[in-house]
Amino acid sequence: MRLVNVFDLYQSTSVIENALDRVPVTEDEYKRFNAKKGDVFFCRSSIKPEGVGWTSYLENEEERSVFECHLIRARVDQAQINPAYLSNYLRGTISRKYILAHANVTTMATIAQGVVEAIPIVLPPLDVQNRLVNELDAARAQRDRALAEADRLLNSIDDLVKRLLRLPDLPSPAHAGYAIRLSLAKESSTISADYFHPERMLALRAIQALPNAALGTLVSFERQLGTNSGDARYIGLASVASNTGQLTDAVETATGQCFAFEKDDVLYGRLRPYLNKVWLSAFSGVCSTEFHVMRVLNQQALLPTYLAVVMRTQLIVAQTKHMMTGNTHPRLANEDVVNLLIPLADKATQQRIVDETLACQAEAARLRTHADTVWQQARERFEQQLLKGDAS
Repeated sequence: MRLVNVFDLYQSTSVIENALDRVPVTEDEYKRFNAKKGDVFFCRSSIKPEGVGWTSYLENEEERSVFECHLIRARVDQAQINPAYLSNYLRGTISRKYILAHANVTTMATIAQGVVEAIPIVLPPLDVQNRLVNELDAARAQRDRALAEADRLLNSIDDLVKRLLRLPDLPSPAHAGYAIRLSLAKESSTISADYFHPERMLALRAIQALPNAALGTLVSFERQLGTNSGDARYIGLASVASNTGQLTDAVETATGQCFAFEKDDVLYGRLRPYLNKVWLSAFSGVCSTEFHVMRVLNQQALLPTYLAVVMRTQLIVAQTKHMMTGNTHPRLANEDVVNLLIPLADKATQQRIVDETLACQAEAARLRTHADTVWQQARERFEQQLLKGDAS
């Protein structure tokens, strides 16, 4: 059967049924933990206080489902209240303040079922509830369209680089198995078969058809230890978004050694390089030692912004994900990163790639801000109508 768990509550106002995990369930377990269409679920406990009591509801029930024991189920009388209205109301400022004020916060934040049962609910007529839900749904759809367009713009940068550099698309390897020559393994001083994976070899051939250079000839690798004095911004792996090179809202602090970096250095994540965490520094600071800090040797010939953009392309990921060492925490070794093959271009082409990339990023940022504003204003209207008695 499908299983509603804590993670599913944070994905949307309603539980996304086709994304649920499946678990074996006995009939007795189903009788105790069944989840029906319209049920509203609360997170019973959370490591972070703001997560306790978070809600979502099961909008559809195409097949039998159950919920796990870290959730509290509220079965809604749909003749009186729309489950979508209730879930949205419970996510609002008034309800969240009530829930957090009555939560038990120790090592974890928890909420008792009795507290959930006592939450005061503003209950306008059902037709008004439906109207308020429809207004929120319209705003959510507008927000989602803006976010989807922002993602499309950011994802198009890879194709932009390939187009302006006139690089071919990389075909997917047709075979699961492949052979390599012993001479090639000896030449590369590695016995790792994955190092010679067809995807990596195809990427190398595509770049070799253009002007190119090994990364180690283009940059210096800065490993000067820095101190997190409080004045310097600390950048950890969680601070850099995968694939886009944008900073996230994560606030991190150094727990050990860190590297110093300067403005226009390129920070390249060495842990799990397939996560594709590459950031062009906009200021000086300190960062996790899980970054390679790279400083362009000749900025007249190679723009740091161009290098950062290229380092995020799938041509580079196709190389790095087959060069990792280690099982639990696979990394790109220092001796391998210097050999990454980088496609080069004349200064005008580099600048065009940079300009078009920055334009895509700026428009994506505008769309994300617009999406946040649309949704925030819709949430505020929802609550204002209830507080002022305008929901009629």
